[in-house]
Amino acid sequence: MAIKKRWLLAVLAAGALASGCKKTETAEAEAPAPVQVTGVTQEPIRRIVAGDGVLFALSQSGVMPNISKPVVKFYVNRGDHVKEGQLVATLESRDLKAAVDNAKAQVNQADLNVHSTSLATVPEAVVKAQADVESGKETLDAAKKLLDSQQKLFEQGALAGRRVDEARVAYVTAKATLAGATEHLRALNTVSKGDQIATAQAQLQSAKAQLAAAEAQLSYSEIRSPRSGVVADRPLYEGEMAAAGTPMLTVMDISKVVARINIPQNQGGSVKVGQTAEVLPADGGDTMQGRVTVVSPATDAASTTTQIWVELDNSGEKLKPGASVHVKIITELVKNATTVPATAILPGEEGGTAVLVIDENSIAHRHVVTLGIREGNKVQILNGARPGDEVVVVGGLGVDDKAKVKKVDTTVQESDDDDNAPDSGKDTPADQKKDQKKDEAKPKAK
Repeated sequence: MAIKKRWLLAVLAAGALASGCKKTETAEAEAPAPVQVTGVTQEPIRRIVAGDGVLFALSQSGVMPNISKPVVKFYVNRGDHVKEGQLVATLESRDLKAAVDNAKAQVNQADLNVHSTSLATVPEAVVKAQADVESGKETLDAAKKLLDSQQKLFEQGALAGRRVDEARVAYVTAKATLAGATEHLRALNTVSKGDQIATAQAQLQSAKAQLAAAEAQLSYSEIRSPRSGVVADRPLYEGEMAAAGTPMLTVMDISKVVARINIPQNQGGSVKVGQTAEVLPADGGDTMQGRVTVVSPATDAASTTTQIWVELDNSGEKLKPGASVHVKIITELVKNATTVPATAILPGEEGGTAVLVIDENSIAHRHVVTLGIREGNKVQILNGARPGDEVVVVGGLGVDDKAKVKKVDTTVQESDDDDNAPDSGKDTPADQKKDQKKDEAKPKAK
């Protein structure tokens, strides 16, 4: 009888235990889901296009000589600052100086030739030509008289015909000589005088041009900076050959620098010249403000990116060309945007996006939303939520529409119980046990 009684009690206890488990499971299933919420806010938000790039100098020039000569002396080193037109190096020039001296002598000689041609040579030639004409006339008269005399004697039979022929030849010769002298005199008085002076002046101009060319060659031996800036490179040493057309110095203007970045082509359309940009050096320096100055009109076919140039001041020359930077370009600013944390955005039931809005009765309502700009952890809501609404930011996955939820505050608060408890001055056994555990947890000295 006692055995049956114990068996019955065991069956009743098992039944009671099973009934308690079912009630616990039902209660757990019906318990509201714990979630964290935050309010929908209205604040400024920016559309940002970002990318990594490299810094370049605002401008730079390779200082290239026009002649190939050995370097006699450098007046600057790498890192020195120079002004536009400053002498930075000299090349071998002894042969060039000799060429200039020779050209000057040629100019002096040509100048004297012009002077003598204008004042002396032409008058002497004219006088000589006039004398030749007078002499030709006299010779012609004498030859005419002789021919007439010989002709009369021949007619009288007192002279042979041969002598008459000789006289006639002398007369014809004298006549031709006079004609030549007369033409020469006419030419000197008209054409020849101007031509000789013009020829002498042309020789003078040619000599002056040769002098200018020689002086230009000599000036090329002095190498001057084409711009103000800092010497970034100097590959040659004194005594080495500087080759024409090959840079012997590089001068950079780094008072401003340009960050060149490549961004995806689908973002390039929103970037405009004049927009503000934030430039952060890769070495962790301070963020600096810049401005977009160039938006490439073409997309790189290989990378399908658009190149953007951002110019920024470089006072103190802290930024170095070639350094890596991260650039953020602010392409749009919405001053009063409706925003939520990015963790509040959930996938929609039929695609798209949604948020869980909690009403005053702690009921979750799934709202389909349209997203706008995203900046960091903030997302703009174009429609589907209003400022002041409470949305779920943690625990929203798996929560059904119209489901009851329990808002949880995760803020950790320190208890004041230990501080308010009276201090008896003695450790309780529990305190002693805690202190022992702390001592065991401390690292032991080796």
